[in-house]
Amino acid sequence: MEYTHLGRTGLLVSRLCLGTMNFGPFTPEPEAHALMDKALEDGINFFDTANVYGRRIPPMPGLEPGRVGATEEILGRWFAKGKQRRERVVLATKVFGSMEDWPNFRGLSALNIKRACEASLKRLQTDHIDLYQMHHIDRETPWEEIWQAMEQLVQEGKVLYVGSSNFAGWHIARASESARARNFLGLVSEQSLYNLTERTLELEVVPACQEYGLGLMVWSPLAGGLLGGVLAKEQEGRRASPRIQGELKAVRPQIERYEALCAEIGVPPAEVALAWLLAQPVVTAPIIGPRTTAQLKDALDSLDVRLDDETLRALDEIFPGPGGPAPEAYAW
Repeated sequence: MEYTHLGRTGLLVSRLCLGTMNFGPFTPEPEAHALMDKALEDGINFFDTANVYGRRIPPMPGLEPGRVGATEEILGRWFAKGKQRRERVVLATKVFGSMEDWPNFRGLSALNIKRACEASLKRLQTDHIDLYQMHHIDRETPWEEIWQAMEQLVQEGKVLYVGSSNFAGWHIARASESARARNFLGLVSEQSLYNLTERTLELEVVPACQEYGLGLMVWSPLAGGLLGGVLAKEQEGRRASPRIQGELKAVRPQIERYEALCAEIGVPPAEVALAWLLAQPVVTAPIIGPRTTAQLKDALDSLDVRLDDETLRALDEIFPGPGGPAPEAYAW
């Protein structure tokens, strides 16, 4: 396993982060525990979750919808098994989403940050969160209030580092400058959608992360399955979900070229997609969400893939980005 610092911090995390959103709604608890044991055995020390995980998204007819908080509880029961499981994991969770249909149970008010943190600690059966991430920007709460609440949690030892998720570049800048004015460490990471098919991040979020020393955690690195060999699976008689089939119609020519390139270099498409992200200097770790240990192994294999300059140029031709950072991408 390879390790790197999370942004400008001294914290070492694995180059792959284990995402847990499937735990509960799609992956039963015994299998989730086995996956976490295997991930730890293979050197993955970076686990990501959220207080709202546990719901089945999207809802599926005939299946239980699940409930918010269930995923953190699954992790908590795994930590409770001992054998230094909690001590060996850099634990990241999130705050923002609605936990109850009642005022002040969502967002980033000081009240909700405090309440949500205490509830996550209880579900996770731990005394601290290593990386507490704001799941979304809260346009109705001032940064003075947000940082005061986060500072209090840090002073109490309940949170060690603070990160953001789904922020725009200017949100990162404003949050970072506000924290700097308070002599507070502020944001150390951003978690965003980023993959070969979705490169909008390169306009302003990537430059903001580089400027302020934030590590970048990437969700949906395989574009929901589009970059995982969807056409090859189709030829084998394995049909993708209706959602993926709908998305595939718009990008089928690109995916055809992509899978042909992967076949040419002899590397599975999913591994190429992860290797491309790992080759981006700002990326700390793609977040992988395996449902089986076999899928976990496939993701780990991407760490051994090194894409040469010719392959990287070919990928840029198939999936061109926005043209570089703003404003050069759209102005002189």
